[in-house]
Amino acid sequence: MSGATLPAIDRSGGRASAIYLDPVTLALIAAIVLLGLIMVTSASVSIASEDSGQPFYYLERQLLLTLIGLACAAALFAVPTALIEKAAAPLLVTAFVLLMVVLVPGLGHAVNGSRRWLRLSGANFQVSELARVLVLIYLASYAVRRETQLRESLAGLAKPLALLCCASALLLAEPDFGAATVLFATGFGLLFLAGARLRYVIAMTAIATSGFAVIAVSSSYRVRRLTAFLNPWADPFNSGFQLTQSLIAIGRGQWFGVGLGDSVQKLFYLPEAHTDFLFAVLAEELGLLGVALTLGLFLALIWRSFRIARLAADAGLKFPAYLAAGFGLWIGIQAFINIGVNMGVLPTKGLTLPLMSYGRSSLIVALAWTGLLLRVYHEASARQRGSASVRGGVTVRGGE
Repeated sequence: MSGATLPAIDRSGGRASAIYLDPVTLALIAAIVLLGLIMVTSASVSIASEDSGQPFYYLERQLLLTLIGLACAAALFAVPTALIEKAAAPLLVTAFVLLMVVLVPGLGHAVNGSRRWLRLSGANFQVSELARVLVLIYLASYAVRRETQLRESLAGLAKPLALLCCASALLLAEPDFGAATVLFATGFGLLFLAGARLRYVIAMTAIATSGFAVIAVSSSYRVRRLTAFLNPWADPFNSGFQLTQSLIAIGRGQWFGVGLGDSVQKLFYLPEAHTDFLFAVLAEELGLLGVALTLGLFLALIWRSFRIARLAADAGLKFPAYLAAGFGLWIGIQAFINIGVNMGVLPTKGLTLPLMSYGRSSLIVALAWTGLLLRVYHEASARQRGSASVRGGVTVRGGE
């Protein structure tokens, strides 16, 4: 695979130091984001016209959010991962402060009974999106610092799992069962990749699964959602309404879809058509062909994330390798849950389709994390190629 090498001026010596960019990752992210922009526009035109009189209301905001996310990605790309590793503990503290502050009445903003947002300059920011990344950064640093303990003892695995349980408990208090599930699953997967023993992982998985099951049935609200998921047609106009409309949309798509912009279910039938259920509109309008394309793009991005993680590990960069692997796990797990919810194989969760659905916090944080992924590729490529540099112009060199 080829990597694009761009010149960067070294002011101290006047020489140009190389910046390594991964064209595969850039192309995949661009394709997913572009497809998301198209589908958000299609899914939201009717509701935007009805609510604001501006058919492209959500497109304009999604474009703005994309630009903000890209700016954040560029900023994070400029930060060495060594500095992020050193700041892992303060970042973890920041994550817990955010998760606690949002629960304080008057500070946290409640929508539809859930207190998940902070009001920033007139806009809502969902703190769980950022907090989850900060917690995973700390877990990556823990896996490096406590590698021996993690690989050899149950206590080495139990400590970070206790941390995950505390963060998940705060998310459940909002309540945000979907975010808690994604965080726990991603963190658990990251610790397993870092070397935790399989028998300990299996035991802890059983305990965690039992705990989440108890939590799921402890609330009448969650029980209703579980019941609706198992048989949405039993109450298609109330608890099962959202899922039945999603299934109708997916079924109408057949092989090649009804055509871009021609979805019927998005016309005030399918709630949250441009956010949580964007995949259902995509399936209706683009059919199985569009679904296969979308799944292929996500699978390719997950594969590339693990490829970059392997590249970093081979270069001796353990913390960056865990960052890249964490990104691959997160995007894979959240995309799997979102698509599973849309298809009726998982209980309904308030989770967006990463990099595609309309959502302020989700899109910005996801794009920012891609900046970290590209930074890992840059550092791994630079380590493997030594102190290579270029003078003027743009050259393409063989790489991973």
